[in-house]
Amino acid sequence: MKQHITRTLIFTGMMLAALAPSGLSAAEPEDVIKYRKNMMQAIGGHTSAAGAIVQGKVDYTPHLAEHARALQVLTKDIPALFPKDSDFGDTEAMDVVWTKRADFEKAAKTAKIRVAAFAKAVQSGNPQAITASFKDMGEACKGCHKDFRKEEK
Repeated sequence: MKQHITRTLIFTGMMLAALAPSGLSAAEPEDVIKYRKNMMQAIGGHTSAAGAIVQGKVDYTPHLAEHARALQVLTKDIPALFPKDSDFGDTEAMDVVWTKRADFEKAAKTAKIRVAAFAKAVQSGNPQAITASFKDMGEACKGCHKDFRKEEK
C-alpha cells in the first residue's frame, strides 16, 4: 500500500511538472482587463455595503469588519491590476495610468493607506473615527477615479 501511494505521488508530481509551463504562461490582456474590472466591482460593492452601514441605512454593523478586511485585501496592490499591455479594449482606465505611472502608484498607495485607516477605525469601534475614516477613504477613491478613470458612460 505504501509503495502504491509513493508511485501515485510521483506520478502526480510528474503530471503537475509537465503541465506547469502551460499554467505559467502569461494571461491574455483581455482576461487581465476582465479580472481587473471584477476586482474593481468587488471594491465598489464592499465600499457601498460599508457605506450603507456607516450611514445607518442598514443595521448590519457586525458585517462592517468583514467589509473592511475585504477592502484591505482587494486594495493591497491595485497597480498590479494594470500591467503593461492592458491599456486597450473594454477598459475604463485612462492612458495616464501607464504614462504617469508614478502618479497612479502614489494615488493607489494613498487609497491603500486610507483603507487600512478605515479598517483600524472599525476595529476601534469608535463611530466618529469610523465615519471620518470612511469619508477619507472615499475621497481617495474618488480622487483616483477622477484622475485615472474614463468618464462613466
